[in-house]
Amino acid sequence: MIGEESLNSTVSVGGAYEEASVARVSGLHVTLTRQHEALHVLRGVDLNVKPGEVLGLVGESGSGKSILGLTLLGLLPGASHPQLRGEVVVDGVDVTAANASQLRALRRERLGAVFQDPMSSLDPTMRIGAQVIEATGSASEALRLLTAVGVPDPRRRMRSYPHELSGGLRQRVTIAIAIAGSPRLIIADEPTTALDVTVQAQILDLLSRLRAEFGCSVLLITHDLAVASQIADRIAVLYAGRVAEIADARTLLRDPEHPYTAALLRSRLELDRDKSRPLPTLDGEPPDPRHFPPGCPFSPRCVFSTPACDAALPELSGSATHRHACIRSEELDLRPTVIEVESWGQPVVDLSAKPALVAKDVVVDAGSRRGGVRILHGVDLEIRSGEAVALVGESGSGKTTLLRTVAGLMRHSGGELRMTDEAPQMVFQDPIASLTPWLSVGEMIEDRLRVTGMPRAERRQRVAEVVARVGLPPRSLGLRPSQLSGGQRQRVALARAIVVPPRLLLCDEPTSALDVSIAAAVLNLIGRLRREVSGMAVLFVTHDLAVARLIADKIAVMYLGRIVEFGPAEKVISDAVHPYTRALIDSLPHQDAEPIALVGEPPSLYSPPTGCSFHPRCPQARDGCASRAPSLVDLERHDDHVVDCVLAEA
Repeated sequence: MIGEESLNSTVSVGGAYEEASVARVSGLHVTLTRQHEALHVLRGVDLNVKPGEVLGLVGESGSGKSILGLTLLGLLPGASHPQLRGEVVVDGVDVTAANASQLRALRRERLGAVFQDPMSSLDPTMRIGAQVIEATGSASEALRLLTAVGVPDPRRRMRSYPHELSGGLRQRVTIAIAIAGSPRLIIADEPTTALDVTVQAQILDLLSRLRAEFGCSVLLITHDLAVASQIADRIAVLYAGRVAEIADARTLLRDPEHPYTAALLRSRLELDRDKSRPLPTLDGEPPDPRHFPPGCPFSPRCVFSTPACDAALPELSGSATHRHACIRSEELDLRPTVIEVESWGQPVVDLSAKPALVAKDVVVDAGSRRGGVRILHGVDLEIRSGEAVALVGESGSGKTTLLRTVAGLMRHSGGELRMTDEAPQMVFQDPIASLTPWLSVGEMIEDRLRVTGMPRAERRQRVAEVVARVGLPPRSLGLRPSQLSGGQRQRVALARAIVVPPRLLLCDEPTSALDVSIAAAVLNLIGRLRREVSGMAVLFVTHDLAVARLIADKIAVMYLGRIVEFGPAEKVISDAVHPYTRALIDSLPHQDAEPIALVGEPPSLYSPPTGCSFHPRCPQARDGCASRAPSLVDLERHDDHVVDCVLAEA
């Protein structure tokens, strides 16, 4: 249990730490065996976590971040026959030498863990209260911890099952379980990756507050430097199983000393990014963990590489507070600058052609008439030929429901949908779930051409052309989805969608699960396809307004099944009127300002509030907001900018 001493203790982030490190990793090598092949996942990692600090661990997928976290927890998968060399000490316990009983005691008494998918951490057959009580030992302590982590109406939530909670609430429950034993260290592995930006801001704020209140340290594992910068005191950048750079967060973000860190910083997407140019990207793939290059592992992808970089593996050097593994660091200026990428021009929107999509008063109901629920409430939307519209909002706002209704995967119970193309193409969030696992890339793409009656030789030529167009090498034609990376699979999904050019391309969060550098490449690809495929319109679902601004001409902000603000992308961002739109903007992570978390959870569709659906969470709610539903108001100062709020009416 958390004692009074822990509850009242605070940690000065800027002060000196006199205690020994909570966790110390020295010369750590981890080798896993999969399919009879040795994978050298970690190769000589040196790292320490100080008492009371938040250490951000950043890098692309495959860099070794999660394996390092599992090593600290003593949870490396036994089926992979892990071989460890080096020293791993957590709160005085040598993890590499501890037996199973000692590791269980370490996890129970001194460590807490928060993983990316809270649903996989919770037992779906047990009520929330029973699972928290199992960790705390008493119902009163469970109730107190659920209250401490911000679970609303905790008594009622204790009777709920995990599937009855939102993703954000499930993550709060796992955090309550993680802190139940007064841990010295919480290992949070991508705790916000699958969450909306508003919930992400809440979870980051919660982790920061728990660190201050309970005096625990936090190892925050993430692929996004912007997320780490919000609460981390120091940031360690991992690449190919090695620490590439480590420094305090502010110094690393403003003055990186490793080209890999600088490349990750350039790939970040912020609201003030110049959208007339493609995003700078990090070309190439991380090295194969079976066969590393002899010198610097980043050398094959580094624009500053010289023959000397390939001669020997660089060790960490530099000052005591800022260390890097680059032999050219002293002669390079890697501070973030504007990269001069050639402008790619504006997409052509054909105002004279028929709209690619017209939705009028579209209503979608789910469930039976007796126990049903209304998901969409009279949505109006028009997308012109060649135009891109982004649907933005939290989970449960109706974005994906509208997209699936347009795709014909759901039926609308009212209103009208008209399209110039009866077969819009869809790209899903998880490409592996939408690609046929037993077919090769070439076979999947060619399959869409068979119904056209095109001769076989011409089909194969078209497939080769579209694969090159999306930036895949010719050898990928013979590979299956399981042999591709996440970014490559998303490129395959796009190639399959455009091999027969559609009038309407539907994209459902296609970059939310990707590394920042890979997401930038996929967004550039979609932007380039808009400019190359004549007349192709795009309906793009995202929870991130920065992505929406980059990819779309117009933005539709949705909340609880309604469009609450719609207009030109730049106007919606720079002159947002609806308080919900402004809350989404304020929730975005930014290195120069802390995000402002939106209070509360979206209301249940089964018991929606009266009046304005946003008023229970609105910081500007007025008398009458709870009793009268507003209507869309056209703002005279901007063409096509409409807002569903009494502030606009005023």
